[in-house]
Amino acid sequence: MSVETIEKRSTSRKLAPRYRVLLHNDDYNSMEHVVQVLTKTVPSLTQPQAVNIMMEAHTNGLALVISCAQEHAEFYSETLKANGLESTIEPDE
Repeated sequence: MSVETIEKRSTSRKLAPRYRVLLHNDDYNSMEHVVQVLTKTVPSLTQPQAVNIMMEAHTNGLALVISCAQEHAEFYSETLKANGLESTIEPDE
C-alpha cells in the first residue's frame, strides 16, 4: 500500500499594496473650488464627504482623500495637482 502526497496549490492572491492620497491645505484655493475638484476627481466621493475632507485639510493641514491601488492613487493625486490643489501619496501601512 502506498501513500501519495497531493500538493495543494495556494489559491490566495496577494493584494496589491494600497496607497493613501493626501490633500494638503493651501491659502490659495476657495473651499468651494476644493470641494468641486475633489468630487470631480474621485467619483466615489459624495459632496458631504468632499466637504469633510476639505474641512479636515483646512483645520489640520492634511486630510486623507482615498486609499487605493498605487496606479489609481497616482492618477488621483496628479489630477488634484493639475487642478491647483496640493496632494501627495504615501503607502498605506
